[in-house]
Amino acid sequence: MSLDAIVVSNLANELNDKLVASKIDKVYQPEKDEICLKIRAGKDNYKFVISASASNPRLYISDQYDKNNPKKAPVFCMTLRKHIQSGVIDHIEQIGFERIIKIAVDSYDELKEKTRKFLYIEIMGKHSNIILVSEKTGKIIDSIKRVPISVSRLRQVLPGNDYELPPVQDKINPKEKIEGELFREMIVSFDGPIYKAIYMTVLGLSPLIAREICYRIGIDQNIDSSDLTDQNIKAILKEIRLIFANIELGKIYPNMIVDKKIDKIVEFSTIKLNQYEDLNEVKYPDVSSLLENYYFEKDSKERMKQKSSSVKKTIQLKLERLTNKIEKQKKELKEAKSADKYKLKGELLTAYIYLIKKGMENIEVENFYDNNKKVSIELNKNLSPSENAQKYYKKYNKLKNAREEITNMMKDNLEEKDYLENIILSIENCQNEKELKEIKEELMREGYIKAWKMPKKNNKPTTSYMKFMSSKGKLILVGKNNKQNDYLTLRLADNEDLWFHTKDIPGSHVLIKCAGKTVDDSEIIQAATLAAYYSKARMSSNVPVDYTFKKYVKKPSGAKPGMVIYETNKTVYITPSDEEKAKIKIFED
Repeated sequence: MSLDAIVVSNLANELNDKLVASKIDKVYQPEKDEICLKIRAGKDNYKFVISASASNPRLYISDQYDKNNPKKAPVFCMTLRKHIQSGVIDHIEQIGFERIIKIAVDSYDELKEKTRKFLYIEIMGKHSNIILVSEKTGKIIDSIKRVPISVSRLRQVLPGNDYELPPVQDKINPKEKIEGELFREMIVSFDGPIYKAIYMTVLGLSPLIAREICYRIGIDQNIDSSDLTDQNIKAILKEIRLIFANIELGKIYPNMIVDKKIDKIVEFSTIKLNQYEDLNEVKYPDVSSLLENYYFEKDSKERMKQKSSSVKKTIQLKLERLTNKIEKQKKELKEAKSADKYKLKGELLTAYIYLIKKGMENIEVENFYDNNKKVSIELNKNLSPSENAQKYYKKYNKLKNAREEITNMMKDNLEEKDYLENIILSIENCQNEKELKEIKEELMREGYIKAWKMPKKNNKPTTSYMKFMSSKGKLILVGKNNKQNDYLTLRLADNEDLWFHTKDIPGSHVLIKCAGKTVDDSEIIQAATLAAYYSKARMSSNVPVDYTFKKYVKKPSGAKPGMVIYETNKTVYITPSDEEKAKIKIFED
């Protein structure tokens, strides 16, 4: 999925219709690579979001944008406020048929002279950028991402440099007349499947549109381009011309393709996607609402991944060290378990001490504990017979004590390992900054993150746990972090509610709110599916999920957040999947 040139073209037309002659009231920069322009157009007010995110570059008019702004505005934001805030948008256009949009803004400078600035939005994956350019000089005033020569030798984007468009691709421009013979030569000479030949030949076409063209004319998208007939090539060219004729006429079809079996978005476009006729199509009134619905959750997850990366890295590093320590202790414990053989040797040497002569390096004696089998015992020739026996007794006592100590240490370390794995799972389940903050505060209290001021302990979570509805109408609750898990299990649950958790695997606490009412087998499978899906074993098969009544679940004194013990449980085996999870209805408050 990508914001291809066709979507950009339709979006530019839409923005031009809505925003021309409107005033830029405010400029904000809530993210290092994202700005929000608050625009007043008569009685209407708009939030115009422009992002140069490497993962999700985009721009659209938003209805639900509510990000917090930093206390101190970044340099680029201050530059925009100086040059385009209070300015009026003159026109918005797509450059060529590239994924570049130019916004012309008229404003007044310090001398009250009218000036025009251009805001170029380049949507190019990791090279995406937002660049402010003076019309008068053609020079870059500033950009949201500065690109020095150390980053790119071909094109530097720095204040004071002349603005140059990115290098032109050697493709046919569909906005100009496409010569049939040239098109045929380029297609046939391409070495590879036809769908790839199409988007590599025609400017602005994405793999999605190339596959759609193949589908519409009824040819295999993977057929080698050299195997096409003249009739095939003419049909491809005719379909391309039809698509671009509709673009010129302003005919658009904003839609999103959703696979409801897994509750996931498959594709989006502004042309009808016939190739997905077996899946669900969601139609939108305009391009902006389509893009916002697609990018809202996707960008939120990406931002959370970025913001939680440092915390996750810290915990993963501690987990790796702890895992290495446990492996080392396992080896030490294995050695310690051999303590009894040293005790035996000490006893045998004591029993046969009269046979030992100073200077001997070993002795063979009968083991009266094991049918008088012969046993060879190494001796230190520099020690007396009794000293040799004492040496084995000392080693036995040392290993015996070590075994008890290592066993206790391993128990603590394994519990800590489970806790840290739960924390990593909680970070991965984060959906907003509040949830991440809860996890950070917990780690501060547990001593894993340094804190200048220790946060106050509040047992009630400030974030929302997940809610589902079983097939029989019972409420199923799922925790996303330790604080939510403890609250669900220890405070919200009644004794007769059913409690679920993956067996010996980090995961969420899951409750069926049944208050003693009979729970159907299908409901048990649904709750167990959620427990397996929101666990470390999400990608595994036959995941064991334990369940029991809440009254059998206890939290040991001094246990870490989210850690409980339980008894009288039953176990079901679940293979979690997006398809099975999507079948469980989300509870709407």
